[in-house]
Amino acid sequence: MAAIMVILKQTYVQNGGVKMRFLHTADWHIGKRLHDFDLIEDQKAAYQQMIQIAEEEKVDAIVIAGDLYDRALASEESVQTLNGMLEDLNLKRHWPVLAISGNHDSAIRLETGTPWYQATHFYLHTKLAQAFDPVTIGDTQFFLLPYFEPVDARLYFDRDDIHTVQAAMEAIVAEMQTHFEAGKQHVLVAHFFAAGSSHSDSETKIEVGGLNAVPVDLMACFDYVALGHLHNRDALHEDRVRYSGSPLKFSVSEKDQTKGVWIVDTNPFAIHFRAITPIHDVVELTNNFKTLIDPAFYQDINRNDFIAVTLTDVDVIPNVMQELRQIYPHIIELHRQQALTVDAPTEGVQRRQLAPMTLLTDYFEAVTGHALDDQQQKWAEQSLQKLQHHDTEA
Repeated sequence: MAAIMVILKQTYVQNGGVKMRFLHTADWHIGKRLHDFDLIEDQKAAYQQMIQIAEEEKVDAIVIAGDLYDRALASEESVQTLNGMLEDLNLKRHWPVLAISGNHDSAIRLETGTPWYQATHFYLHTKLAQAFDPVTIGDTQFFLLPYFEPVDARLYFDRDDIHTVQAAMEAIVAEMQTHFEAGKQHVLVAHFFAAGSSHSDSETKIEVGGLNAVPVDLMACFDYVALGHLHNRDALHEDRVRYSGSPLKFSVSEKDQTKGVWIVDTNPFAIHFRAITPIHDVVELTNNFKTLIDPAFYQDINRNDFIAVTLTDVDVIPNVMQELRQIYPHIIELHRQQALTVDAPTEGVQRRQLAPMTLLTDYFEAVTGHALDDQQQKWAEQSLQKLQHHDTEA
């Protein structure tokens, strides 16, 4: 198939030639939940900020480097949400969209309808073979490489010696280079884990999320590599090989990360980051129970944020999660900094005074280090009710 040419939505002349600018994003994970909490509204708010950034920066195209959905079997609400975003980008605002499937996406489901997407300059690549058919926008050729397994490359190249992602990438990049057009910039859009350098056989292979590491030097022929998969934009420190990171914080480990998108100019090459502000941040609070429920402590805290609590108390606190959620409704984690302690002489008395549900929740917390979530709480209450009903009948 011949290479695809796209007419720019926004073009301008720089140093006597046409230059283009695109927005690099990835890892939307539409449909993802943060523990018990639905993130759809947070994702919609982040998307609206991304649109505002794209308008302000006058970008010519939107690049989405995989993991549009969080699950291969996306819910109806997730499908409706993503479809609405893509329609807004492409049909309403008329940006060319260049996207690939990631390891969380179902390539088969995501590719539905793709044969006629190109009529509106929406390029969603879900098969390895499509990666060798570049999309040309202005002065730039985009090679859209979806998530793949080594077996996909082995079958495509008819080579039995391809057993790793690194070996596959060596063959893939070599094939892409045969499609490079002289005088054009070349951008790779991909979804994998990029290592900092080549590995020898004596070194431990690096894997993240089941994906083998790909040495950065394999991609040196590209002017820019727009990556997805890792959620931290600072996961790799390479000028021209970048992760966009996810638009939202999806775990407590990401609490200190700044989320957003990259704005990339092709020629001359330039890149800058634009931050996205979440409607619910992810924060961590470490203190004793008495302080955490003191208005003097929490009056300056955004209590609607997603909050991970670490208790410094060593004593049993009945219904601790329920008490804390009266103040912090979006608690996502509850941990103990130290193990619970109970004075031996009064242990039996204290336990006899506690209700069965309190005993169960305290025991669960003591063993696991965190409280029951809402679903576990519901199951436990139902089970106790059945037992109490059985005892009454007996």
